Amino acid sequence: MGEVCPHSEGGHGPSQKPGHAALITTGLDIVQERRSTKLALSRPLKNPSNSHLKNVQGVVTSFYGDYGLISGSIYFSCHVVTNQVPVKVGQKVRVVLEEVAASHGFKAIKVDALCDDIDDPGSSEPKTRVLTACVTSVSTDAVYISKKTYFSLDIVSEDFMPYNGDWLAIEYSILPGTYNIKAHSVKPIERRHVEEVCITSRLGRNGVIDNNIFFTLDSLDLPDGYSPQVDDLVNVVMVESVQLCYLWRAISLIPVKLL
Repeated sequence: MGEVCPHSEGGHGPSQKPGHAALITTGLDIVQERRSTKLALSRPLKNPSNSHLKNVQGVVTSFYGDYGLISGSIYFSCHVVTNQVPVKVGQKVRVVLEEVAASHGFKAIKVDALCDDIDDPGSSEPKTRVLTACVTSVSTDAVYISKKTYFSLDIVSEDFMPYNGDWLAIEYSILPGTYNIKAHSVKPIERRHVEEVCITSRLGRNGVIDNNIFFTLDSLDLPDGYSPQVDDLVNVVMVESVQLCYLWRAISLIPVKLL
């Protein structure tokens, strides 16, 4: 088990190692899901490089009057909220994201508030929930989904190492009688297998497969002795991730000639 933990504003990492003893206190940056319904991205099966809009469901984790954060990492301003419905921390929302060409990131262009009641913190039965969030940074022992919110690498699925930009499904529960939350497991929100696709570019430690799948040697499982080269035919395992102008990241790559 691990904890999703906040750290102080001034540091670049956790003030203590993210382990099993740290707790979260109630505040603007605490994720408060309202029910155990899984919050999943809506992902039409289309070429990621041609996709400019993205539909997401999430929870408002911070709100400062005229702007806030959804799922700890998605910025929105109050003028994009449909019908100017008041939102608050813990509000479940549906979001339309638009790709920002300059940064290759996304911004919220429409936020729909969804009706649901926030869970009673006095409940004696903790409910398991799933939060979707995007990785903002990774340290030696923790994964950050915002500047103040992180969890231990110990709870990440064994065959996956998160990387900046990866979309994650974080299973957690609210501790009985509090708004403190404990993360139980973390995995990619979507993983796909693609067979016999061609490496189309390579520059230094980074490259692209089939013109739409990003890879980096800094986080890629390869057969011993193999170095990816342009025109190699490969089988790929990829996860949904925001990388430059690509929305998929390869986590495993095997050349067909070695099979």
